[in-house]
Amino acid sequence: MVIRDIREMQLTAERIRQSGKRIAVVPTMGYLHEGHLSLIRIAKMKGDVVITTLFVNPTQFGPHEDYERYPRDFERDLALASAAGTTHLFAPEASQMYPTGYSTYIDVGGITEVLEGKSRPGHFRGVATVVAKLFNLTKPHVAVFGQKDAQQVAVIRRMIKDLNFNIELVVGPIVREADGLAMSSRNTYLTPQQRKEAVVLFQSLKLAEARVKEGVQECRKIIDEMASLIKANSSGVIDYISIADNTSLQELRHLQPGQSVLISLAVKFGSTRLIDNLIILV
Repeated sequence: MVIRDIREMQLTAERIRQSGKRIAVVPTMGYLHEGHLSLIRIAKMKGDVVITTLFVNPTQFGPHEDYERYPRDFERDLALASAAGTTHLFAPEASQMYPTGYSTYIDVGGITEVLEGKSRPGHFRGVATVVAKLFNLTKPHVAVFGQKDAQQVAVIRRMIKDLNFNIELVVGPIVREADGLAMSSRNTYLTPQQRKEAVVLFQSLKLAEARVKEGVQECRKIIDEMASLIKANSSGVIDYISIADNTSLQELRHLQPGQSVLISLAVKFGSTRLIDNLIILV
């Protein structure tokens, strides 16, 4: 079932809840790939009804980012989502989600000011706002997000806790291409040469993991080695490389045994910005 009207979505979700069924939601911006489909399959295991949302959210794009050219293919997405287990596809128009005069936004403090938040001011304000709206419209018991957007997961987890959403957050693992590149809708922007080079992101994360296992504790040393690998094997321009506490996202200088750390990076290939990450227990 395709639903485009926000009021119809709310009424449908309410009827499903009243029937005693469990709703699992998978928020997406569309142009689905295997990463998204893996989340839909997880949602199918977690709920009786799976609502996949398909909405390219304008408020999480900066003024010089790729909102207009973000890939879209509704019929393809509908077919893929349905085959993976989606029972309801919610695809509202931006004019309904943000009508004239709209002026309410959600700011999650602290963890939105580093990493992606530092590089993309206002991004997580848009993410938190649209996800809160989607929660209110789809009324889920469970929400499934992907680990590839690690900071987004941290922001949504904090928002769920702080605003008392009665929703279980489930995080699906990163799905990768055969050569290790994390699946992303933006991978379609890459030229053949850039696509070949982009595998260096995962290679640099695996290098970091190896150094941690070898006992290297100085974060700067690990970051420098990652940067050297990327620069030597690609034309990618590094936005950031980070080693941070996996909960607070605060940067670390030295690793301590027992720590759970998030190693993440953002690299631009031409005008295409790719992110990736790895969680490591020291």
